[in-house]
Amino acid sequence: MMRNILLIGLGRFGQYTAEKLNELRQQVMAVDIREEQVNKVLGFVTSAQIGDATDENFLATLGVDNYDVCIVAIGDDFLASLVVTSLLKDMGARYVVSRATGKSQAMLLKRNGADEIVFPEKQLASWTAIRCSYEGLSSYIELQDGYSIVEIAVPKEWDSQTIGALSIRSRYDINVFGIRTGGEMQMHIDADTVVHAEDRMMVLGKENAIRKCFHLR
Repeated sequence: MMRNILLIGLGRFGQYTAEKLNELRQQVMAVDIREEQVNKVLGFVTSAQIGDATDENFLATLGVDNYDVCIVAIGDDFLASLVVTSLLKDMGARYVVSRATGKSQAMLLKRNGADEIVFPEKQLASWTAIRCSYEGLSSYIELQDGYSIVEIAVPKEWDSQTIGALSIRSRYDINVFGIRTGGEMQMHIDADTVVHAEDRMMVLGKENAIRKCFHLR
């Protein structure tokens, strides 16, 4: 599903976000006060403007209420991030995602209208630590309430067995929703799906259950 996204702030985090949104084929309006930063993302976004998003008059020209999501990716000026977040909500933004570096920033951004907070540095550090701690783990997404999504190697002892025979869901309360064979991801998984030792699995479950299921220490 294509969504219209307003991306404000084009530092490294903003640039990476723009590139990923382009891969996902989303429509993106990118904004930054620095022309050189805007030029760096022109190949990845639908449109872009140079301007000061803390200026209410400029922000109003963007029609923020027309976007499905507004991302405040400003990383080097927290006051600006706070002002932009507040202005976006005042102008009727549907959903605002704001970047923070700590709990105090997150609290203030929430109070000023942010619907969701992201912690890029914290999340990257967490992923790096987990990736280096567990052999076979290649992707990790931390969700709420202790749940995680991971991509992990199929244990050798599971080779040529079906999902139903392994009883992963009933034994560990873990859902398998993808099997990667070579470079292709199979998303239609049922009890008769056969896994092989060279495959990788995408699973969703409680982090403790995933560690127990795949013998992660």
